[in-house]
Amino acid sequence: MTLSFSSPQARGVPSGAQVRPVEVDAAGLRLSGLLALPPGPPRAVIVALHGAGMRAGYFHGTADPAASLLSLAASRGHAALALDRPGYGLSAATVPDGLELAEQANHVRQALTGYHGRHPIGAGFVIVGHSLGGKVALAVAAGWSGEAALLGVDVSGISDRWAVDRDLRGEVNGRRTRSLSWGPLRLYPPRTFQHAMRLAAPVPPREAAEIPEWPRRYPEVAREVRVPVRFTFAEHERWWRCDPATVEAMTARLAAPFVRTEHLAGAGHNISLGYAARDYHLGVLAFADECLARSNSDTT
Repeated sequence: MTLSFSSPQARGVPSGAQVRPVEVDAAGLRLSGLLALPPGPPRAVIVALHGAGMRAGYFHGTADPAASLLSLAASRGHAALALDRPGYGLSAATVPDGLELAEQANHVRQALTGYHGRHPIGAGFVIVGHSLGGKVALAVAAGWSGEAALLGVDVSGISDRWAVDRDLRGEVNGRRTRSLSWGPLRLYPPRTFQHAMRLAAPVPPREAAEIPEWPRRYPEVAREVRVPVRFTFAEHERWWRCDPATVEAMTARLAAPFVRTEHLAGAGHNISLGYAARDYHLGVLAFADECLARSNSDTT
């Protein structure tokens, strides 16, 4: 695995303190992304996977730079790597139709295995996934067998029960579903939607075709997840049900040693781009600290 750097202007990605575009080899695919490094050796690596129709910059929203997950993670001693998932960014030229869930998870695992071989990772990886990226994050964890430690998985923007009719489930960036992805516009800083235009990308056909099947797939993925998991549900989540009965049943299917659930007030589905982003990202980092503490106690 090689890791190379390119200018923000070359990728059309807004620059920010400590954050730079990267390219990563992942089992025959070249994945683009964003990387933030701490001043010293990393405590861990936060790996971030975006949802359908977005790109890695979702985790480095510039409408409110203080809310960037990448910058916050680096400021607290972590390396933070947000990847354009297979079928997005650079890899779209190689797999224009995208990949299904299991294939994406395999390429992400290979990318992280290679990263571990060349770069310090501290105690290991914490994978953060939003929406469809959360599905990939859980699938990565379900098949994890690498030498590096997987410390935990932090997921937002999904459950395992749809709240929308079947005919809307694969229409991620359509006019009919815009309000489902964003919720009330008051939840977002000024200029969010201008910035979001640079983050949006077509949903690859193979990925889109598989979207409605998640409730059927989730149990087989969940029973193989053996690391701590945290789910965050936005107050204005409209794609997925997140009532107490749904959440209890969903978390019970996991083989995780412990599961945390949060309900975030003042947030829509695209949590990391709204006013609530900073609080959410600080919660991600608090969960990472909890996973690190557990890892340290297991080795002493």
